[in-house]
Amino acid sequence: MLKAVQLRWWRRLVLAALRHGAGCGCGGGGRPSGTRGTSSYRSAFGGAASGAVNVFDRVLKRKQKNWAAQQPEPLKYEYLKEEVGSRVADRVYDIARDFPLALDVGCGRGYIAQHLNKEVVGKIFQADIAENALKNSVETEIPTVRVLADEEFLPFKENTFDLVVSSLSLHWVNDLPRAFKQIHYVLKPDGVFIGAMFGGDTLFELRCSLQLAELEREGGFSPHISPFTAVNDLGHLLGRAGFNTLTVDTDEIQVNFPGMFEVMEDLQGMGESNCSWNRKPLLHRETMLAAAAIYQEMYGNEDGSVPATFQIYYMIGWKYHDSQARPAQRGSATVSFGDLGKINNLISHGKK
Repeated sequence: MLKAVQLRWWRRLVLAALRHGAGCGCGGGGRPSGTRGTSSYRSAFGGAASGAVNVFDRVLKRKQKNWAAQQPEPLKYEYLKEEVGSRVADRVYDIARDFPLALDVGCGRGYIAQHLNKEVVGKIFQADIAENALKNSVETEIPTVRVLADEEFLPFKENTFDLVVSSLSLHWVNDLPRAFKQIHYVLKPDGVFIGAMFGGDTLFELRCSLQLAELEREGGFSPHISPFTAVNDLGHLLGRAGFNTLTVDTDEIQVNFPGMFEVMEDLQGMGESNCSWNRKPLLHRETMLAAAAIYQEMYGNEDGSVPATFQIYYMIGWKYHDSQARPAQRGSATVSFGDLGKINNLISHGKK
């Protein structure tokens, strides 16, 4: 009876949240998806782009990443970034060619490069806004140059790199269209960009639990999970940047934790704490305890653990070159689709 009363209570909170525009994704099978506003943007390194989105405090994000890179046991929190980095590297190996010069945008401690070898990549430039991440990056067999740079203001000439990769960094970029254009600019013709970033369903359990607890305890809520790009916008942004032969796919990685506080501890250790300008500086103790209870009740596993879902968008785009395959002209086909139903008869007739 008590559990039924609690569920009805949370259901009322969900409906109230939806009426107030919470978008926490707890009802109807929906999940949260952040949106981005438009304003002027100034880079952490002094550059500015007029009319760019302005959601994240890039200076704070740089401090968070520097702090995480200086921890005595960084490997304890890097399991997710290493896994996604290995999956990006797998996509590099899927391309039957070698890349004399590559760039890793938002490299962190080198989560992609450690899974590559010098037979495929001759030399790699690693760029990141956090100097401590570059100083403590993992050594690899590939000759490496480390550059302190913003993802939106890459300090490289046009047509420089054969390959550009990025893993779990671009979701913190304010002006994502500009970042894609910068990547396209530094790629050589027939060069390829392979990237991964967090998607809109990431941490929907934590987002919903915090919003419901804050709504119930404090009468309103603030965003505690950063907004993410929607998958249906990603291909459009890549196309606008000049990429062609696009491939965008999604995947989900679910990690189990003892409780909500362990989820938040690992996010901090990854350097993935919220850095939105409109973030709330703190939550009351009672609200946090209520959120942990809601998390456990709504999403908890039978063994007492709680899941945290990370949705990953993988993207591949090529810079145009005359040697690339192009679609045939309209009307140039020599076989009608209406004849496809007769193909078995034609094959058997040919064998006779």
